[in-house]
Amino acid sequence: MTPAGGGLDDVDRRIIELLQRDGRLPYAQLGPAVGLSQAAARQRVQRLIDSKVMQIVAVTDPRVLGFTRQAMIGLKIEGDTRRVANAVAALPEVEYVVLTAGALDMLVEVVVEDDEQLLHVLNDKIRAIDGVQTTETYIYLRVHKETYEWGRP
Repeated sequence: MTPAGGGLDDVDRRIIELLQRDGRLPYAQLGPAVGLSQAAARQRVQRLIDSKVMQIVAVTDPRVLGFTRQAMIGLKIEGDTRRVANAVAALPEVEYVVLTAGALDMLVEVVVEDDEQLLHVLNDKIRAIDGVQTTETYIYLRVHKETYEWGRP
């Protein structure tokens, strides 16, 4: 059982590890692999999802779906960074928003169909948000590594 206060025990960590390898692993296999019944494993997984510790999603390759341009955009913000982050996060082309410390205040990952759409998002949407001072765009040439296996040995 997940301890009170949101901590994870060894069974939770093992469930996460196995589902990171195969998100479609049947409970009939998952349960015995972590020392639980099928029903108990299902309850554990649901608790991890409900508490937002994890989510199970299909990970796609944007290029295969017609989104040929990915970019990371660094923003310098004037004023409340959280307000700007909320406005940027509401844009459908934005996949990832992180508030940072350092030379940039925010990093924003966008996935778009082409350079014309990137220009539109950058110029007409992001730069139009009140508080955005400057942007610095890094176009992805190739994603060399992408993993969803945090916390695994």
